[in-house]
Amino acid sequence: MKKYLTLAVSAALLMTSAGLCPAQSDAPYNEGPVWRVSMIKTKPGMTDDYLKGLAKTLKGEMEEFKKQNIILDYKIMIGEAATPQDYDILIMVESKDMASLDNLRERTDPIANKIVGSADQQRATATKRLEIREIMGSKLMREITLK
Repeated sequence: MKKYLTLAVSAALLMTSAGLCPAQSDAPYNEGPVWRVSMIKTKPGMTDDYLKGLAKTLKGEMEEFKKQNIILDYKIMIGEAATPQDYDILIMVESKDMASLDNLRERTDPIANKIVGSADQQRATATKRLEIREIMGSKLMREITLK
């Protein structure tokens, strides 16, 4: 009986330790950083005005976020809209991983307050931007590398 008990305990320990080993994924890719992608449609003739506004606010925030290791990088892309309903600007913000997005506002709000101003000033800026652009959508996407 003692022999069977020892064998059962050994088997249970073996199965438990096997569960602690990292599993190999069948996914055809490796996971990389996370990107927040915002699609913006500027109103006709207003693209430069919108970009000037971003240079005053977004650029300063993003550079400080990078400096404080809150984000890895950011990119702004511009191109012609494919249809009248399409966007013409992409704003992409790169983060290390999903966990780096936890409690993000606690780390970014003080920077935004310093660069853009109080919550009321930030709201006023956002409201004014409604006159020159429309946010078509925003997505959180993971960068992958194919195996």
